Amino acid sequence: MMLWLRSLIYYLSVALIALFIGAVAGTEWGLIFALVVVACSALFHLYNLGRLHRWMQDPQVDRVPTSFLLWQDLFDKLYDQVRLQKKQQERLAATLERFTSAGEALPDGVLILDEHDRIEWCNQAATQHLGIDRVADVWQVITNIIRQPGLRDYLRSQDFAHPLMLRLTRPVDQVLTVQMVPFDSTRKLLLSRDITQLDRIQTVHRDFIANVSHELRTPLTVVGGFIETMLDMPDVDAATRNKHLELMYDQTQRMQRLVDDLLTLSRLENGMQMKEEEVDVPQLMRLLAVEAEGLSQGRHTVAIGSIVPARLIGNHDELHSAFGNLVSNAIRYTPNGGTITLHWRIDNGQPVFAVQDTGIGIAPEHVPRLTERFYRVDRGRSRATGGTGLGLAIVKHILQRHQAQMAIQSKLGHGSEFAVRFPMQRLLAEI
Repeated sequence: MMLWLRSLIYYLSVALIALFIGAVAGTEWGLIFALVVVACSALFHLYNLGRLHRWMQDPQVDRVPTSFLLWQDLFDKLYDQVRLQKKQQERLAATLERFTSAGEALPDGVLILDEHDRIEWCNQAATQHLGIDRVADVWQVITNIIRQPGLRDYLRSQDFAHPLMLRLTRPVDQVLTVQMVPFDSTRKLLLSRDITQLDRIQTVHRDFIANVSHELRTPLTVVGGFIETMLDMPDVDAATRNKHLELMYDQTQRMQRLVDDLLTLSRLENGMQMKEEEVDVPQLMRLLAVEAEGLSQGRHTVAIGSIVPARLIGNHDELHSAFGNLVSNAIRYTPNGGTITLHWRIDNGQPVFAVQDTGIGIAPEHVPRLTERFYRVDRGRSRATGGTGLGLAIVKHILQRHQAQMAIQSKLGHGSEFAVRFPMQRLLAEI
């Protein structure tokens, strides 16, 4: 039954009772009784109204007043409404918390901006990408914090179909893409993504293509020039023709070495599973010494220094390639009469292979970049001795597959030592 109808019935009942008693007791007493009933009813309502007013100052579901008659019905309905509202608020709070947790877990930065490009909220990734203080920078205009002209122009253009690339130096050197996503009439999402590693890979890729093109251009130009000369001069004498053919052969061999190194590097980078076996390093060192003497052709002294009778778990062919690269580099960069010494020793329980030379040495600023593709300390000397610029890059990948590390010690004008340190678990018992 509706509350207003119940209220009407209640007051009619009180009035009828008052009239009935007044008729029995007489007009005067009936009037007095009716006034008393009305006064008590008014006090009852005022009392409950006061309780309702006090509760509304601090509406708690567990403090809803209780009463009787019509007021109890009102308080019961109020209790149901407040409890329902509290459940809805709890569900909304839980949903908001889940969305906030999801935003915090995103690897991309997320900022919520108002219609004036002021920061309302941002996740942890955004603070790392853009150097934003989540407390001090709230309600600050984003362009006052990130002072990049490109970002200011991007926000003014209102063309958010494509992301904007930013190169930042603070808090660290990084490359970001940012994109604005409007999501209602006033607010916008600013998404940031760290593409520093991708940018570096693209840079390496561009440099790689440029270096390969440069390395191939010279021999192809030489070969093409000689072929054109021989076509234009069909009656060239045998000695000249043989000289041209010999030079063309040298250049094609150079291209073949470059292609072979590129294929080797590609195979190593593709992560093909390595076949592991017992590698007799002392025997491999003797083979390397023979190969070094053949490459040197008597211009250097090749010696085997310290050597321990210990074997290694690894791939024989890959280790042969890596060690051979180190030995051939030592020969290339050691003047005639110099000495190249091979070592196989145990250092603090770890097996170490080292190549020591008395060559020209390496300046300190070049050492960290030696394993980069096509990086050469002396480009002219490297090409003249047949180097492709990929040898140490191949060595690096082979050592990574063997969990080994390479330490380079060099002094300009006094020679170098390239030492390869293997983990203990790859060392077999001494024989």
